[in-house]
Amino acid sequence: MIAGDPEVDNTDVYAFVSPDKQDTVTLIANWLPFEEPNGGPNFYFFKPGAHYDINIDNNGDAKADITYRWVFTNDDKRDGTTFLYNNGVVNNLTDPTLLFKQNYTLTEIRGSESRVLVQNGTAAPSDVGPASMPDYGRLRQQAILPVEGGGQTYAGQTEDPFFLDLRVFDLIYGGNLSERGQDTLAGYNVQTVALQVPKSALALNGDDTRNPVVGIWSSTSQQGMQVSEPRAGGDQVQVSRLGNPLVNELVPAANQKDAFNASTPADDSKNQQLINRILNPELPQVIQKLYNIPAPAMPRNDLAEIFLTGIAKNAPTLDNTKAPIQADLNSQILNADVNAASFVPSEMLRLNMSVPVTANPNRLGVLGGDLQGFPNGRRLTDDVLDIELQAFEGAAQTGQLVPALAAGDEVNTNNVPFGNTFPYLALPSNVAVNQIDADGMPSGGVPSGAGGTAPRAVTWIRIAGGLGAAGFFGAGLLLGRRRNRPAVTSPRADGN
Repeated sequence: MIAGDPEVDNTDVYAFVSPDKQDTVTLIANWLPFEEPNGGPNFYFFKPGAHYDINIDNNGDAKADITYRWVFTNDDKRDGTTFLYNNGVVNNLTDPTLLFKQNYTLTEIRGSESRVLVQNGTAAPSDVGPASMPDYGRLRQQAILPVEGGGQTYAGQTEDPFFLDLRVFDLIYGGNLSERGQDTLAGYNVQTVALQVPKSALALNGDDTRNPVVGIWSSTSQQGMQVSEPRAGGDQVQVSRLGNPLVNELVPAANQKDAFNASTPADDSKNQQLINRILNPELPQVIQKLYNIPAPAMPRNDLAEIFLTGIAKNAPTLDNTKAPIQADLNSQILNADVNAASFVPSEMLRLNMSVPVTANPNRLGVLGGDLQGFPNGRRLTDDVLDIELQAFEGAAQTGQLVPALAAGDEVNTNNVPFGNTFPYLALPSNVAVNQIDADGMPSGGVPSGAGGTAPRAVTWIRIAGGLGAAGFFGAGLLLGRRRNRPAVTSPRADGN
């Protein structure tokens, strides 16, 4: 499984209209989970020569119309003379004391044509610690580079923005909801590529007014793997893929994950195992067994709409019935220039770029009445585990949250604040995840501000009707055409 090759293991994908530059979209993809900050002397890096891709489908045919590809090379000046990552204080990416760093090329691929957006960019290094890198924010700023044609990019280490209690996998919070309230990822870092580009660069025919919806997924390919069908061209083969959060983890059975990671969205409509596990999902059956909460009736066409087609009144369905969620939100079928006959159901994150930025985001996204949130793209603050748990339990159809699971995992925000400018992610933690208490035992936490967490109050917004309710979406609202953009204020501290 890909978990055994962490440098090319996708962890999360984010896509959202940039809150401070609302004519742009920010795309973020992360790799290499559970980076313990004190993981020297080698620390962490992107795999040289691998293809780190963010893919865009703007016409709904399940194929990448645009691919943004980062390829990294090592710049290692140690020459067999030292084990050190750096041999002095590092204040700049060009300092000779930084003995190991990575450079990269960023290429935009559109069909058979490609162009280099960044040549010989430098990735921000691992944060070795405050003695070695007293101002990591300065290094990050130096690693933010302009891209050809407009926009900017960042590659390097960041604090892992995903917040959740992973004890959900211990019989769904311990079988009795006793295992909640701990941000399992607090204090860990990841490897990140981020890109901010004009909306028109992503839209079908370059027109984000007529065609505001795009699909997004990340993928990784590398050399030397033995698989039956290479996906990346040449001697590169795809080994990892990620679109909607937690689909890779919760939908395919364990023995189906390698095949899913090697597949593309164009394969999904022919993958009957995947379709069966979306229409007849395992998670609600597990919850019913553990908590006596009846599983929603199958087939789950609502989940197929969320994950495979995007939400639209006329979204194509797998059985040619009416789309169960009657609302126009984030399917490429809403794009004016899309050929409906060419639309192919496929698993990917979908973003309607025309939905205005929310001044005060609700962590529950669309389920909480905030149409800019997940599953309409994914913002850093969206509480996707709690959202998806309720979605699997049928909340998108009924508009009613399951009371027994209403508190979710009790991890409602990230352990450290996000920034209010690109790339928005918090600076990497440089404090050990496990602290030792007075008895010499690991405490399982880190100091506040460096990855620590505490129980948080939970406030859920209940929905009076299903997602198609007029009161929920607003009278006369057609999301695919809404263009007004209210002013946005951001209370969060700048990660820089």
